[in-house]
Amino acid sequence: MDSSSPITVQKALKSQESAPQSSPKPQSLKKSFVTSLMEATTLRTPSFKEDSYFTSHLKPSEKKALQELKDKLQSSSSSCSMWGIPLLGGDEKADVILLKFLRARDFKVSDSLHMLEKCLSWRKEFGADTILEEDFSGFKELEGVVAYMNGYDRDGHPVCYNAYGVFKDKEMYEKIFGDEEKLKKFLRWRVQVLERGIEQLHFKPGGINSIIQVTDLKDMPKRELRVASNQILSLFQDNYPEMVARKIFINVPWYFSVLYSMFSPFLTQRTKSKFVISKEGNVAETLYKFIRPEDIPVQYGGLSRPTDLQNGPPKPASEFTVKGGEKVNIQIEGIEVLEDVIEWL
Repeated sequence: MDSSSPITVQKALKSQESAPQSSPKPQSLKKSFVTSLMEATTLRTPSFKEDSYFTSHLKPSEKKALQELKDKLQSSSSSCSMWGIPLLGGDEKADVILLKFLRARDFKVSDSLHMLEKCLSWRKEFGADTILEEDFSGFKELEGVVAYMNGYDRDGHPVCYNAYGVFKDKEMYEKIFGDEEKLKKFLRWRVQVLERGIEQLHFKPGGINSIIQVTDLKDMPKRELRVASNQILSLFQDNYPEMVARKIFINVPWYFSVLYSMFSPFLTQRTKSKFVISKEGNVAETLYKFIRPEDIPVQYGGLSRPTDLQNGPPKPASEFTVKGGEKVNIQIEGIEVLEDVIEWL
């Protein structure tokens, strides 16, 4: 068959609803305590609305705080920059960065200035501005597995995937976290991954000014990674404020949902609104709500493979809904029957 000829794939889906079913037993209508907690966790979390960073949208008190922060920064430092953007030039990009620090500290100017100055000091000491130039060849096997940037969400935010299940293997754990020096090197590599994502941000009012974090909790060794996790969390919270628009947790075990339900009342509404929690078995369904299939890695039910990134932007996938009992004709162009394989996902 000619590779340019269309193939018509016909698939009939039978509705389970049309089949006679016995009346459910009263016991089957009762939800388990854990299931109820997981559903409540998801349903009670409203969607996060990202800030536009237009100064014209700020409240009078917020505009005043922004100007005060600029004045105090001016008096304490002659020149400073972050991600190549001068913070004292009066540029709208500088306003985006300063507003991130202000929002992280509820527009308390003194606290925001203290956080900003500590971050500037850390970036200089850590060498964050040049970390993209560093060679972490010893971490090649972690690329595309543990932490990596892959595609964008439906709104254009860069997406960072995190999966630490590989460290369930003791040999791998010792290789990466065996001593203090190894841990420090891992942290530098992890910061490099984040900086790659930040490099794609616009730092512009109305633009893309934050990333999406997808964290896979499957097989994650909790005790072993406690020290590394705490250091990563602390480092990111202190030095990358308001850089994450949404945090999606997938393959969430039952105990995580229970813990989240317990600590949820102590979190701010703004923080909770960024969380999306998906239990095992709902990964693809959850990710499809925020990310197009062609940008989701194949291991999570998407169409993106590491080798695809070398060939430029992915081709848009066609999405459609097939109702139970319907027959649908799908024409797929350019298929060579003897070489290509069609997968139903």
